[in-house]
Amino acid sequence: MRIQKYLAHCGVCSRREAERRIEEGRVYVNGKPASIGMDIDESKDKVSMDGSPVAGIVEERVVLAFNKPTGVLCTNSDPFGGKTVFDMLPSPYNKMKLFCVGRLDKNSKGLLVLTNDGDLYNKVIHPSSGIIKKYRVLLNRDLDPKLIPVLLRGVVCEGEKLRAEKIITGIQPDAPFPQRRAEVWMSQGRKREIRRMFETVGLFVKELARFQIGSYVLRRIPEGSYRRMSQNDVEKLLRNDSVE
Repeated sequence: MRIQKYLAHCGVCSRREAERRIEEGRVYVNGKPASIGMDIDESKDKVSMDGSPVAGIVEERVVLAFNKPTGVLCTNSDPFGGKTVFDMLPSPYNKMKLFCVGRLDKNSKGLLVLTNDGDLYNKVIHPSSGIIKKYRVLLNRDLDPKLIPVLLRGVVCEGEKLRAEKIITGIQPDAPFPQRRAEVWMSQGRKREIRRMFETVGLFVKELARFQIGSYVLRRIPEGSYRRMSQNDVEKLLRNDSVE
């Protein structure tokens, strides 16, 4: 088994994160620095990360749909004592080595998937999968329709091209400031991508909530609560069927 897959199966981190840690020289196999793609024998080789042994393939896959409130961090621990999504989980999940599939920043809320399945993580977030994530945003002022084609073509921010797959206006006509509200579809997963994208055209995102990944829609899960996802739910994550 390849080293990064082994680390993901052990629930230490996602496969992508494992590759980053290997590149940083934090992972050792039999006392020697690991390299990305190296094969190991999980029954014989001794693997360590940050000086601590890594062992025990996770037999039970756990996938949770979590309704993240604002003000909560998508990290396993915060050196400054901030509250994390994992702090909000009850036993036994708060003792498991789960990680976030596609993070939401501290000031955003909505659908978050937590799992110990590194393969699922990669399938959902890898750009080649084309999995659409859907968000509702509230802007600081009306969204000029002329800006929508610009955002669909893509804008450059800090050397990265940020683009939406689709932007829908008029989604909440009875809500306050309806012209400031929009539904945004994204297939990429860069850090603070939606906020940065709108900032390049002079708009500020005041509220941001993710409500759908693939064909899985956040429903009937109160803020701060979770639901264990069934196999059918997981399959919905990996499909882009339209949902009305």
